[in-house]
Amino acid sequence: MKMSHRESTRIDVNRGRNQPIPCLSFASIRVHSRLKDLKGFSLTELLVVLAIIGALAAISIPVGRSVLARSRNAGCLSNLRQIGIGLESYFQDNNQTMPDIAAGRKSKAEDVPVLETALAPYLPDSKVFHCPADHKIHEASGCSYIWNSSQSGRNRLRLEFFGKTGQDNRIPLISDKESWHPGESGVNFLYADLSASTKVQFGVSP
Repeated sequence: MKMSHRESTRIDVNRGRNQPIPCLSFASIRVHSRLKDLKGFSLTELLVVLAIIGALAAISIPVGRSVLARSRNAGCLSNLRQIGIGLESYFQDNNQTMPDIAAGRKSKAEDVPVLETALAPYLPDSKVFHCPADHKIHEASGCSYIWNSSQSGRNRLRLEFFGKTGQDNRIPLISDKESWHPGESGVNFLYADLSASTKVQFGVSP
């Protein structure tokens, strides 16, 4: 059966209406555009980009380490200040007398009076005896800090250091056992006035 030209045209139009019209999303257009851009990069340009990334990494790694070191140092100083608060309470209960204890111990098994055992009743948490920069000593001995045993049993107003006597707030009482921190000495100190610092301030009044 033959159809007129008008009828065949009408059928073709109707068929076209039933066919899905392809549609490109904006995302696919952008991806396609970027792929075209990437194809345009030369080897030299890629090497330059890689060099820049390497330079940025070389800068960021030391900066990250420095930030971490400062954070650990701040945590250590905070620990020493809290230990100082516990030491002040100890003074009040013991007629302003320094604890008569050893400088420290090599292992937790040693049955000797040390800083962490003498001040434990005056501190809410034993974590203050762990310096954040210490990854070995605290685990073995139970304390990252060392007591200045030359002051053991002394009245806090009659301290003696380096052969001189007198009341001096800058005599060190507690310090790190190792040089873990950036700064003048790499060691943090708690002084007789119960202030904490990385600076060496050893001095006595005549």
